[in-house]
Amino acid sequence: MNSPILTAKNMSNIALQLAVTIKPTDARTLLGNELPGLRLYDTEIVVAGEGTNLTNLPTESAPPLEVLLNERKVSEELLKQENVPQNNAAVTDPETKTVFIYHSHSWESFLPLLVGASIPNEAVSSDERANVVGLGDRLAADLMNKGIGVEHDKTNMTQELKKKGWTYTKAYAESREIVEAAAASNTKLNYFIDLHRDDTRKEITTKAINGVNYARLYFVVGKENKSYLENLELAKELNEKLEKSYPGISRGVFLKTFKDGNGVYNQDISNNAMLLEVGGVDNTLEELQRTIDVFSEVLAEQYWEFYEAKEVNGNG
Repeated sequence: MNSPILTAKNMSNIALQLAVTIKPTDARTLLGNELPGLRLYDTEIVVAGEGTNLTNLPTESAPPLEVLLNERKVSEELLKQENVPQNNAAVTDPETKTVFIYHSHSWESFLPLLVGASIPNEAVSSDERANVVGLGDRLAADLMNKGIGVEHDKTNMTQELKKKGWTYTKAYAESREIVEAAAASNTKLNYFIDLHRDDTRKEITTKAINGVNYARLYFVVGKENKSYLENLELAKELNEKLEKSYPGISRGVFLKTFKDGNGVYNQDISNNAMLLEVGGVDNTLEELQRTIDVFSEVLAEQYWEFYEAKEVNGNG
């Protein structure tokens, strides 16, 4: 005889879940409000990269505004020494711009490039050569060399937040204004890339491939966007291509809600929007640039496949 679907125990569990959004069978929801750090397990691992587990999930954090405004000197010597050679061909930006690169956390920098910095909270700088804006420059040049038109927004988010009296938690509200304005002024824009770096340390954010060190990357998809499945599919496709050519370079693909992040990340603007985290606070410029070059190869491959498919289907 089959067991009844609704037993007294099942009914009790259902009632409890509906009342307080707690899953009695999941210790994370029972303890998340009591144990510091456990709530970050709300992040959903869609694709787990090498070594990714519940103990090293990506987190969103930033130092207080007073730390962001405390400028550190950059290491001029290292900036000169560590640049990876790029394509020597003159960069010609195609007239039609279809990719928009921006940085909700433009202050995110890297300890090796800063003088006297040693802890994650100190990895901040408005110097574009030493923060994620410089990585955006590298990615833009790579894509332009591959025939893809790029707009790169370099807004100093620290200063913009200061002007409005906002904390860093409002960074995505500020970047949304930037993205919406760009999309309104250029309807050809289709790919939107918010480029970040993680605050995790080097042993997690670095991978040696064929004897060469690369900064590891990962994708964050906002689950609060009603069309998030399209963005998720793009992230998974790019992740698969990256891993096929450079095994271990990705830490994976993650879904986030309002509980542990912004939840949307401007990804409702386009089905080809992404939040990309490249490296961590300890990665060197060489490691970061190598990974940017690798990502540009994979993105360009996906990009041209996408536009060729549109032309075949008569949507070009």
